[in-house]
Amino acid sequence: MVHESTFQMKERILSVPITDGDDHTFFGYYDNPAFSGDDRFHLVHRVPFCDRMQKAGDSAEIGLIELDSGTYIRLSETTAWNFQQGSMLQWHPLAPNDQVIHNATVNGQYRGVIRHIWTQAVTYLDNPVACVDPVGKYALGINFARMFDFRPGYGYADLADPFRSALHPAEDGVFRIDLKSGASRLIVSLDEIWSFIKPIFRTGEAKLTINHITFNTNGTRFLMLARWTPPNGKSHLTALLTANADGSELRCLSTDTMQSHYHWRDESRFVMYGGGRHGHQLYVYEDATDGREPEVIDADYFLRDGHCSYSPDRTRMLYDSYPDKSGMRHLYMYDLNLGRGKELGSYYSPPHIAGDIRCDLHPRWNRTGTAISFDSAHEGRRRVYVMDLRELLQD
Repeated sequence: MVHESTFQMKERILSVPITDGDDHTFFGYYDNPAFSGDDRFHLVHRVPFCDRMQKAGDSAEIGLIELDSGTYIRLSETTAWNFQQGSMLQWHPLAPNDQVIHNATVNGQYRGVIRHIWTQAVTYLDNPVACVDPVGKYALGINFARMFDFRPGYGYADLADPFRSALHPAEDGVFRIDLKSGASRLIVSLDEIWSFIKPIFRTGEAKLTINHITFNTNGTRFLMLARWTPPNGKSHLTALLTANADGSELRCLSTDTMQSHYHWRDESRFVMYGGGRHGHQLYVYEDATDGREPEVIDADYFLRDGHCSYSPDRTRMLYDSYPDKSGMRHLYMYDLNLGRGKELGSYYSPPHIAGDIRCDLHPRWNRTGTAISFDSAHEGRRRVYVMDLRELLQD
């Protein structure tokens, strides 16, 4: 069944659901590769409910859809997942047509898994994966049990955090995982991060957590959002930090504590929605400490926070919105060369699927930049949709 976008254009833009049935299906976050290297397959999670938080023991099935035929292939299941980022399911950079990476609970531990989709051969990693180096050599791991206590929509419910009572333990933090051997080591601890940011933000003692963390495009440095809730605070604060791939050379790129979604443009620049000199805007940052100000992309167009991602050729940007007053989520594509954006569609967001269980669109590019996929619940169930952009890109 084909669904016409609610946004009318000279040429209509169509979104096609690639999943069906009674279960709820979704991919998850906007910055993990969902399409295989040849754009033949799309990864998905499948769960039997979407109106409550996951609990310990709740499983999500992981699988893939052959896009031309609609055939679903079951791969495995996991209890290490959430509705926002799934199980960090993604294609392995070194084998983007044959191997996937995801997280699972294995013998009472959260661990990353590298799974061959045809042979089902698996390699277990020492720590769960939060992001993967685009070169395919390393991954970075964080404490998803700690995250569940801090922001349940981004953590896992299966296991308790052994450092729950510690504010910034020296034994926890960012782990670098060798994807070949599976071995990992702590490269920067929460205590080291706290010692670094405390004098910058002049904050009192608080519980620290690493939320979003991502390698740059060549795997030489990574960006992370260090977040904490101050005593008697109503919302969390954020430090925008970068570091070398081995955890050295920490940098703080902003002293504004409102920082949100981001995406790397190349090895030294990234786009981020957050606070800055010009207020809450979509900025382009340089990963440098020379004092240069980030640049605003288009203050009149990017008026609200959204999930941003560059097209593979870096000429366009995908963007979405949270529900407006009518309950509609909007999907946009912005031409960075022309400085002009288009709305691709608007999709109703059921009010009972909100908060940590919300269904953000989380739009994602395919490998060639000719199509996108997104998650939506506008038909009453979570579904994954694909939109072909080839005709639109010819304009």
